[in-house]
Amino acid sequence: MKSILTKREKEVFLLLIKNKTTKEIAQQLGISEKTVRNHISNAMQKLGVKGRAGAVVELLKLGEISL
Repeated sequence: MKSILTKREKEVFLLLIKNKTTKEIAQQLGISEKTVRNHISNAMQKLGVKGRAGAVVELLKLGEISL
């Protein structure tokens, strides 16, 4: 099955569930904080959810990420 998220969006969420901040994610991936927020925003739009927590729940349900 094709992933809903891009590889980068998935990387961002995998770090988010490890309790990383936007700044920490940006530093770890070598991208700007704005880019991190864009990835999160794009993923939330694709999933049709509001908020990061909703996106995480949806991704867990879809089996896109696991804890």
